[in-house]
Amino acid sequence: MKRFHVHLYVDDLNRNIAFYSGLFAAQPARVEADYAKWMLDDPPVNFAISARGREAGLDHFGIQVDNDADLAVLKAQAQAADMPILDEGQAACCYARSDKHWVTDPQGIAWEHFRTLEGIPTFNESGQSAAAACCTPTPTPAPAACCTPAAANSPRKSCC
Repeated sequence: MKRFHVHLYVDDLNRNIAFYSGLFAAQPARVEADYAKWMLDDPPVNFAISARGREAGLDHFGIQVDNDADLAVLKAQAQAADMPILDEGQAACCYARSDKHWVTDPQGIAWEHFRTLEGIPTFNESGQSAAAACCTPTPTPAPAACCTPAAANSPRKSCC
């Protein structure tokens, strides 16, 4: 099975846990002092948020797989996309040890392909500071999306 993955940085973890728990009608599968993750089945999504000292917003997208064969297929697809690949092999981050690689899209958005091997008790084991992303390649800034909904009190309307 393949599962879509989204990771957001948030400015208030508890407020966002409450919001996403209501939005998804489900409690997180894992909650830490700086992190929460929902493993949704319908649609299959691994949705994670963290408060790690970075600006709020999208951190990265990804595809999580259950086996090495599917991970190899995703790696071949990433290679076919003709962008550099960061192959981390087995890495420890985001409270899990995973086999993974990364590719960054033309807009600078990081895509993680990974197979989780086991949970770990810390956000990472790489010696990076708590404010650093666990394993995410540093993306380049992307232009604002036209489909981002406007704030409730804003006269701007969404284009979608």
